[in-house]
Amino acid sequence: MKWARQRALQARLFAGSWLNMGSSDTAEIAGLAGYDWVLIDLEHGSGDHKDLLHQLQALEAYPTAAVVRVPNIDAVVFKQVLDLGPSGIMVPNVETAEQAHQLISCVRIPPLGKRGAATSTRNSGYGFHYAQYLAEANDNLLVAAQIESRVGLHNVEAIAAVDGIDVLFVGPTDLSIDLGLSSDPEQPEFREALVRIATAAQQHGKVAGTLVRNPQQARQYLALGYRFIALGSDRGMVIQGMKANAEFFSTLATAA
Repeated sequence: MKWARQRALQARLFAGSWLNMGSSDTAEIAGLAGYDWVLIDLEHGSGDHKDLLHQLQALEAYPTAAVVRVPNIDAVVFKQVLDLGPSGIMVPNVETAEQAHQLISCVRIPPLGKRGAATSTRNSGYGFHYAQYLAEANDNLLVAAQIESRVGLHNVEAIAAVDGIDVLFVGPTDLSIDLGLSSDPEQPEFREALVRIATAAQQHGKVAGTLVRNPQQARQYLALGYRFIALGSDRGMVIQGMKANAEFFSTLATAA
């Protein structure tokens, strides 16, 4: 089991990428590329439960840890996803400490939570490592709560204080829209919000994270105290590459 929690909490920078195409090919490429972690997106991504299995299998040969974003706080969805054996889970738009406690209860095995367990699922090596999984899962599963709204920002210190929340992950687009601000991390009011989130994480022994669009933003967020950073997505990289090549051909045709 490629547990990522301790690595993420201790790393100077835990570098990742977003996977939202539901593709085992791009998952394998990410592993080959050497990312510390990837986010498999079941909220805005195009993959489904079976695609998730194939992506996890594609990553198996590499040290890259898989974190899965679920659509919402749902005990059944948590159980189905975690049965496949990812290293962590991300939950969008966590707004209160009560929601944070609820999601932790859903991902922890009794007596610390209410998550059901089975003896023959992939997370326990189809039963070959069941006892080991039960002994390790509560301590080692990485849990990221997304801060994406004005309400979440208002309650961020209380959310950070919840035992089991490891990463406060900024959704920069949603958060900036809800605040009525630009998502530019150098915009003073948005920067103030980002600093508040990073400070809350640090004060409670957690990690601040985000998704950035380019290397410059990665440097900006790292300077603000963010260490769990994803740069770009498989879909975005394909778009950029295809667009650049198409523009080249257009220029080439005009010049011919």
